[in-house]
Amino acid sequence: MDLQAFIAEWRSDSPTVLVHTSGSTGKPKAMLVEKRRMEASARITCRFLGLQEGDTALLCMPLDYIAGKMMVVRAETCGLRLISITPGSHPLAAVPDHLDFAAMVPLQVWNSLQVAEECERLRQIRHLIIGGGAIDEAMAQALADFPHAVWSTYGMTETLSHIALRRLNGPEATDWYTPFEGVQVALDAEGCLLIDAPAVHEGRLKTNDMAELRADGRFRILGRKDNVICSGGIKIQIEEVERLLRPYLEAPFMITKAPDSRLGEQVVLLTESSDVDGVLAHCRRQLPRYWVPRRVLTVEHLPLTETGKPARHEAELMAHDSR
Repeated sequence: MDLQAFIAEWRSDSPTVLVHTSGSTGKPKAMLVEKRRMEASARITCRFLGLQEGDTALLCMPLDYIAGKMMVVRAETCGLRLISITPGSHPLAAVPDHLDFAAMVPLQVWNSLQVAEECERLRQIRHLIIGGGAIDEAMAQALADFPHAVWSTYGMTETLSHIALRRLNGPEATDWYTPFEGVQVALDAEGCLLIDAPAVHEGRLKTNDMAELRADGRFRILGRKDNVICSGGIKIQIEEVERLLRPYLEAPFMITKAPDSRLGEQVVLLTESSDVDGVLAHCRRQLPRYWVPRRVLTVEHLPLTETGKPARHEAELMAHDSR
């Protein structure tokens, strides 16, 4: 979908907009969302960040998904001046303007950090929000001294983009997300996050995100419930294994699982490196014994969704088919 087509859809008399989930854990799903809730989400974000009418906002993500759509809705609802570019891995290559607000996925941020001119433009964005994937330690360190606010977002299509933010830089940097005004969170019996955000979603939303909750209402994400590997009676969180390995593995990689007749499930590592022995050596040095992958598979490209997230279901199929 192009920008003018979506603006026409947004300004039409229809009370709803069609959006699609990202497909990070399965097949993307279509859903109709109410425009009034998208407007509410836009106002909440702009109010939280202190964005004013006339501020510049960069649209550099596809309009097929909620993140791109919501950048347009924020501009339409709050009077931001939208700068639209073709989505790509180097969004700041041809954006000389000063930007008050931009939303990017981690890959776009990482690529921008590697080019001096783009990095300087990234540093000058007044509010940079990053979502759609994990922010590793190397990226967090690269952003730590940025002069303006850099935020990690928490949200999903069902919440019409983010419902909580956490600072990545400066003295306010934290691992804990602060929910927006009007948003309440809790944990269910399994430790998964429950969200009450009446402005953007009707009823309580149960997520598959394992979380830790503080008394002041802030929360920290531990990983997804469906990303737990049960191997020999031990529960292993996929994201935690990836976090421990990320500083030591240069080539792109991801952790997945496959059936195991003895253990129930086994840990499998997919990597774009051909040095399987080297990868395994790092795993044995950095991971608890029972977390070490039983298999390391070299793949040409890791499976990713269109929005750059790990395609967990596809990765699991690859591990299963390779047995």
